Order: sequence, then C-alpha cells, then structure tokens
Amino acid sequence: MLINLTDVFTSEGKDRRESLTYEPNHYSYMGNEYQIREKSPVEMEFSNIGTGKVMIKGAIKLVLEIPCDRCLQMVSVPLEVSFEQEVLSPDVITEQSERDEQEFMKGYELDAEAFVNSEILVNMPVKVLCKPDCKGICKQCGHNLNEGDCGCDTFVPDPRMAAIKDIFNANKEV
Repeated sequence: MLINLTDVFTSEGKDRRESLTYEPNHYSYMGNEYQIREKSPVEMEFSNIGTGKVMIKGAIKLVLEIPCDRCLQMVSVPLEVSFEQEVLSPDVITEQSERDEQEFMKGYELDAEAFVNSEILVNMPVKVLCKPDCKGICKQCGHNLNEGDCGCDTFVPDPRMAAIKDIFNANKEV
C-alpha cells in the first residue's frame, strides 16, 4: 500500500495521521513463514520536521505462531512494534547509501507494508520457548521430552577418554 507524502514533505509543520490495515496473513523471517493469528491496524503519524524531512511514528500489535526453539511446539508470540523513523524526500537525498536505507520510499510515496515489515523484522524475538524450562526433544528418537521420558540411553561418553578406550579395546581377547 503506497501512501503519498508530498503534502507532508512540502508543508512545514504539517501533521497527518493514518490508520491502515496490515494485509499479510503470514510473515517471512529467515526463510520461514509464520502465521499471523491476530493483528491490530497500523497507526501512523507523519510530521514535517524540516525541509524535505518527515518523521514517521506509529505502532502495530501482532500475534505470530512461531515454533519453540527446543521442542518445535507452536507458540503464540505477541509482538508490540512501535517505530519512529526520519525519512528524506528524493530532492534531499544525495548519496546512494541514503537511498538504499530508505528502500520503502518510492519517490514521495511510502510503501507502508515494506516499512512495517522492516520494523517487525527489527522486533522479532531472538529465541522463542514454549516455557522457560522447556526440555526439548530427544536427540535419538525425537520424542518431546516435555511430555515425558522416552527411555533412550542419554549417556554421552567423555571424548577425552576416547584414546584410552581404544587402547583397552585393542588389548581385549576375542
């Protein structure tokens, strides 16, 4: 969804508010698609803060379905994304690096969906757990250890003792 900001860029002291619907039902992050269970409208405020400069402020609330990092059980993760960012008009941008930082701006128009997607990306949780003491899954059979013990042998030999074990195995009679 493109929002024309020409009037805000050109009128000093101009303020404008918009309430937009965030359309996507899925969010892509690091090669995975996460379903959006709930979402609020995106509340945005555009304020002229100088010649060719606009401050964008706003917020959106989402609930994403993300698998637990240990047991892979789906978890509803609430995200409250608030943002405040300065954008420049195409007349003011001088360097290519500044242009690349504002990839959500197309001339005087703001691509609201791309802008909100970049703000959600910044606010994504690093680690998602179904509960703080999640036990994860068994390394051998894949059983969810939160549901009970699977009975697999979990003994892990000390790798520093591997050389001594080889000596003892070599001297055994068959």
